[in-house]
Amino acid sequence: MKIVFMGTPAAAVPTLEKILNDGHEVVAVYSQPDRPSGRGNKISFSPVKQFAVDKGLPVFQPVKIKIPETIGTFREHGADVAVVVAYGRILPENFLSAYPKGAINVHFSLLPKYRGAAPVNWAIVNGEARTGVTTMKMDAGLDTGGILLKRETAIGETETTPELMERLSMLGADLLSETLAMHDELVPQAQAESLATFAPIMRKEDGLIDWKSGAEDITNRVRGFQPFPTAFTSYQGKKLTLWKVGALDSFPGAPGEIVEAKGDNLVVSCGSETLNIYELQIEGKRRMSVRDFLNGTKVQVGEVLG
Repeated sequence: MKIVFMGTPAAAVPTLEKILNDGHEVVAVYSQPDRPSGRGNKISFSPVKQFAVDKGLPVFQPVKIKIPETIGTFREHGADVAVVVAYGRILPENFLSAYPKGAINVHFSLLPKYRGAAPVNWAIVNGEARTGVTTMKMDAGLDTGGILLKRETAIGETETTPELMERLSMLGADLLSETLAMHDELVPQAQAESLATFAPIMRKEDGLIDWKSGAEDITNRVRGFQPFPTAFTSYQGKKLTLWKVGALDSFPGAPGEIVEAKGDNLVVSCGSETLNIYELQIEGKRRMSVRDFLNGTKVQVGEVLG
């Protein structure tokens, strides 16, 4: 098939690579415009753009998509289908109907659960045991199109969003390959609206830890809010980011109270349980183990986080 690929982050790259390996012709790659990042605000390419450039594929990065020039260029590619993986914009109807086979989306959840921008994060935060990927015939709604294929997988007990996203990106690439191979046989299945849930883009304030919450809830937030907004609290007036934690059953105390601080243990009371912190990052310092943190910081039992 002739394919226009639309994607931006690293999670979209395996699908583009799989399309090429399957022998399809990628006539254009669309990615978000270059933006400054890192120290010095240097302009950097998105992972999809970098991969496309390395492969010699034509890249398009329109700033505005709802203008005649952009849709005109899009139609001129003469593709059979558009494949969309985390492109980062809601496409208007005239994009979705530009090619004979329409547009197919690879979405990192088991639709209709977790429609929206951050399905992997919220699946972990909400304590889901399983998730997956869905290929969908796109329509004008937000992840509301007909389902083509699904593939399910378990979420590991300690798996973080970046770790799960890496697995799902490979799963999604294989599922898209299967979807294209079977395209003419597949009949899009309508989603059950009554089962739909929403996974909105995360805000910085979502990561603030409420120490009145249970240990499992906080653990899920630490895992799910990586790499942004992270799960954080404060200690001695500085932001304290938690990177790895585990739930315990004992050491009762007030919410946020430090009940043990020695060796590899920094135990904090939360809800009716406690949380053991294994890796953290105090504002202005690198990410480190609790042992390294306690060796360099005089932490007192009875101090309160937050």
